[in-house]
Amino acid sequence: MPLHLLPRLRKVAALVLALLAVGVFCLPSSAPAVAVVAAHDLAPGVALTSADLRLAPLTERPSGVVESVEAVVGQALTGAARSGEPITDVRLTAADPDTASVAVRLADPGVAELLRPGSRVDVVGEGAEVLADGVAVLSVREAKPDRLVVLGLSRKNATRLAAASLERPLAVTLR
Repeated sequence: MPLHLLPRLRKVAALVLALLAVGVFCLPSSAPAVAVVAAHDLAPGVALTSADLRLAPLTERPSGVVESVEAVVGQALTGAARSGEPITDVRLTAADPDTASVAVRLADPGVAELLRPGSRVDVVGEGAEVLADGVAVLSVREAKPDRLVVLGLSRKNATRLAAASLERPLAVTLR
């Protein structure tokens, strides 16, 4: 190779290397992080199904985020989650097979407006009898003509509350 072409060859090689460096810099460093997120608003204490969850890309990955739907199915949340909220390991607990959910109508429908998923209440029946104490509110749902409050409690107490609510609406005291 003639010596007079060497500087030109160096310039071409430097240009190729510069373009290669720009290309490597512009390529994503890794696949975007994905996380399991709530597919809709979720109540605490209810066993999760694949319909409750979806995978979503994250621009910033929280610590402990779960990346597999299969790893979450069958577990329960310790607190309510909003739609699109990432599910992290500290929010999960084993689903309790001895618990059940029961929907009740309240004697004063306005009280339902004070309740949120995760609230704790005592359920009061006729004659000021406490039917269940420290019960978790799982959700509050619109139902004609008023609202239903879904409570999570032991199967035994759930059956008792369901039977009592057939006779008349129940009251709750907020904790």
